[in-house]
Amino acid sequence: MTESDPAGWAGPLAGIRVLDLTRVLAGPAASLALADLGAEVIKVEPPGGGDETRSFPPFRNGESHYYLSVNRGKKSIVVDLKTDAGVALVKDLAARCDVLVENYRPGIMDRLGLGYDALSTINPRLIYCSISGFGMTGPLRDRPSFDIVLQALSGAMSVNGEPGGEPTKLGIPLGDLVGGINGPIGILAALHERNSTGRGRLIDISLLDGMLGMLGYLAQLAFFTGDDPVRQGSQHPNLVPYGSFPAQDGAIIIACLTNSFWERICNALGMPEYIDDPRFDSLEKRRDSRAVVNEIICGFTRQKPVQELAALFTEYQVPNAPILGITEALAQPQARARGMVVETEHRALGRIPIVNRSIRFPGAEQPAPAAPAVLGQHTDEILKDILGLAPGQIEQLRASKVVS
Repeated sequence: MTESDPAGWAGPLAGIRVLDLTRVLAGPAASLALADLGAEVIKVEPPGGGDETRSFPPFRNGESHYYLSVNRGKKSIVVDLKTDAGVALVKDLAARCDVLVENYRPGIMDRLGLGYDALSTINPRLIYCSISGFGMTGPLRDRPSFDIVLQALSGAMSVNGEPGGEPTKLGIPLGDLVGGINGPIGILAALHERNSTGRGRLIDISLLDGMLGMLGYLAQLAFFTGDDPVRQGSQHPNLVPYGSFPAQDGAIIIACLTNSFWERICNALGMPEYIDDPRFDSLEKRRDSRAVVNEIICGFTRQKPVQELAALFTEYQVPNAPILGITEALAQPQARARGMVVETEHRALGRIPIVNRSIRFPGAEQPAPAAPAVLGQHTDEILKDILGLAPGQIEQLRASKVVS
């Protein structure tokens, strides 16, 4: 595969092989990003049910929607890590890989004999990315974590919800997905470093660390004021108008980041007198007059349907958007133009739609991602092509239930 042949270009990580010992969401999201970038990802799954998400309903022909969502473009091999032969087989794979990603609780991989110290002795160039709820150190390192726990402990949940209402978790499982962001960043940095040092390294990704890092300006606001930011619903703590405004047939999002946008909003409303109104002529004054500003906007938007408001605000170059459902969002013209939904051939389901990669490389288009594998789909291929095992050896492993 070469970049000069866009139809066959795997991506910029072509030639990088990843051993994927992840399950559920945080780890699989990280290895998914690497697969999307062209790496060969070998997902090791336990016998029986495989990755836990294969059992998460709803299903179609026995395949889970959840598993399909974060495992495109990967190969699946079933190995029993409770057997010495299974551990030995994974060690052999690690010796032939550039990267290993795992998201078990700290200490588990070491007890299996598959920790960084053991595998880096076999393969000094191995980049070993460990993703866990709380990282390898600290008083919480041994606690199990789930997305909602991380949202609560990070403070993110405290600022999500309507003013005066109860905190609510984010609809998107960001507490887990942050591992799919920070993990690949660390891996790519380590790959770059390896070019000069020739050695891999251990990467310690804490999902709680990631969520705390995502607080961004909210953390700095707390540092500045000494107070916790409060729930604002869809509004912004310092920018006004900003948020959801009622329309005749729904609601529309409007965002005013600077005074120039305030001028555009006033002109779109047909109320230019508010541009230099001393109550509203700065970000701070609009913030302090939030209720008055919002009522002016609401008085206008309530009288018009969403489509008319969207057209009007777009004409005046005011950032705006209707609030789309998931199906509508995936079908919108911008998503179609960018090819964000593609079809791929699944072994059990036939042609299925999946969400496409979100990183593009103009001039070197990648083909549609391979469909998520059925459990153990690539076991024989991996044993034969990567480990060089003969058919008889593979059959012996299968008979002893080391692989399946």
